[in-house]
Amino acid sequence: MTCMIHQASCALEKTRKQNNCLVVAVTGSIACGKTTVSRMLEDLGAPLIDFDQIARKIVTPGTPGYDRIVSDFGAGVVQADGTLDRNALSGIVFADETKRRHLEQITHPLIFETFAEQLTDLAADRPDSVIQVAVPLLIELNIPHLFHKVIVVYLPQDIQLERLAARDNIRVESAQAIIGSQLSPDEKIQYADYVIDNRCDRSYTQDQVNRVWQQLQQDKEQRQENSTACHPTGDTIYDV
Repeated sequence: MTCMIHQASCALEKTRKQNNCLVVAVTGSIACGKTTVSRMLEDLGAPLIDFDQIARKIVTPGTPGYDRIVSDFGAGVVQADGTLDRNALSGIVFADETKRRHLEQITHPLIFETFAEQLTDLAADRPDSVIQVAVPLLIELNIPHLFHKVIVVYLPQDIQLERLAARDNIRVESAQAIIGSQLSPDEKIQYADYVIDNRCDRSYTQDQVNRVWQQLQQDKEQRQENSTACHPTGDTIYDV
């Protein structure tokens, strides 16, 4: 894990030195609405790196990640079309801490490697942007320090349970097991620079996202001003 974090940290450090990007983590517990908030931020102009999308990409049929998972977890996690049955795999790993950690040992190195590559490419292409990175397990992985700002999408845990069971069409007991494997929403907001409360309707969430977006623009401008003041003739250097 330390090697993976170091690799991502090096990519972020390179990003800070070579351009004026603000790299922002978007996180929250499962079914709290991270995808909704990320889409709103995308509409406002924040390009997205999504750890969930990366996680799917690195286990498509024919990849080393896919082959290792099928070898270690068996044919029961493969659907008729040859793709991974993510619900079946989740049912296995969220019920067994040892198996969950084993899955993470397979997938996390591949995820972090791809993240570092995407961040480097995106920052070079959009050097003055606010780049958002959707990281569901940001706090559990102990990597908030890799980002300039952290946004936590929040739901009360009772509403989270209802939404997860309905979204994935699973029993409440299964949803409770999944939620219990992560930090609670109330614990995660302690790490936030900004909190988006997603318990009400879409317009309620959008209003909050709009306000946070304006603040992120100010954060980015402030970092640029501080850098210019500290390094008026040299290379642009940012501190976390």
